[in-house]
Amino acid sequence: MGIESSSGARRDTESGRHTLPFSVCSVCSVVKLFPSTFSVCSVCSVVKISLPLLFFLCACAGPGRRTDHFDGRRFHNYEGEGRHTGTAKVFKWLFTRERRPWPDQILSTYGPKPPSTVANGHLRVTFVGHSTVLLQADGRNILFDPVWSERVSPVSFAGPARVLPPGLRFEDLPPIHVVAVSHDHYDHMDLATLLRLKKMHNPLFVVPLGCKKRLTDEGIRRVIELDWWKKTDAGGLPVHVVPARHFSGRSLTDRDSTLWGGFVVQTRGGPVLYAGDTGYGRHFRQIRARFGPMRLSVLPIGAYLPRWFMRPVHMDPADAVQAHLDLGSRRSMAMHFGTFPLADEGRLDPPRDLAAALAARGLAPTAFFVPEEGFGTDVP
Repeated sequence: MGIESSSGARRDTESGRHTLPFSVCSVCSVVKLFPSTFSVCSVCSVVKISLPLLFFLCACAGPGRRTDHFDGRRFHNYEGEGRHTGTAKVFKWLFTRERRPWPDQILSTYGPKPPSTVANGHLRVTFVGHSTVLLQADGRNILFDPVWSERVSPVSFAGPARVLPPGLRFEDLPPIHVVAVSHDHYDHMDLATLLRLKKMHNPLFVVPLGCKKRLTDEGIRRVIELDWWKKTDAGGLPVHVVPARHFSGRSLTDRDSTLWGGFVVQTRGGPVLYAGDTGYGRHFRQIRARFGPMRLSVLPIGAYLPRWFMRPVHMDPADAVQAHLDLGSRRSMAMHFGTFPLADEGRLDPPRDLAAALAARGLAPTAFFVPEEGFGTDVP
């Protein structure tokens, strides 16, 4: 699994981002733009700002048709909650944080090169790190939320840095047919990596509503954006966008102006869910009602402390086990842990808490497994 080191060494990478005179807190991802004027949390998009400047910068998404998750200006969760709650709570978290230990860097080797494709009803899943997952089924390769950059931040020189390298070399990826991006947060939509994928593989990009422009502005043209419960056919492999309980935003003025979600891939052996970034909610039962029990669910288990703050938008391991049961999953795989220090739990807490949650429900560890970065798992 690698050797932990406190050396603090960082690896250089070609990020493709502009290097602007910003400073970013490496602890909580707070971006300080001209610090004497205002600062912005890149995790929750809450602005610390003087009142006159706040009025000047306030902007809203354009009007649109209302739905059960869009009010004509902003997207929202089914429950009507689940946004990162008010400014007072954000400040309370920032000033009362009790962060558990993370290493500066873990030295690790890359996993083996995956097969070019898998066929005949087989399913193979490879955890690359954080939320980056390679799914291979029915002759197609789908890459979810790919991030190969060193930092998940608006800028290349500061912000949360990975403590663990990607489990696969970028050059060792098999042909990528589809890239699915769950939402626009920096630890899920890494434009530098998406541009590398466009150049090397020219895949089809599938994103939730509003996210297409993020990609086309960078010159990525093969993009389909979908609402919840809509699908596209990816070379004979149906890919659906499904609900998640989260939020979106990459700047001062675009909070919840784009949709977030997960993906269901209908393989020959049964549906596979990639849940994206999500809190626990009724959407898991809705997904099972529409598609039947899952062949495999890929569920997030990290960035969950403190619960009073993270609960609406990030599951903890106990929530993830309940989601596994709601989905009727034959097997589930953990993700969204162990790579970037984004919340207050320690790096090893999510797997430990998952083991305890499974034991409390009488479930075997193999039912909901913690993958090793870079190594594929064949799923029946």
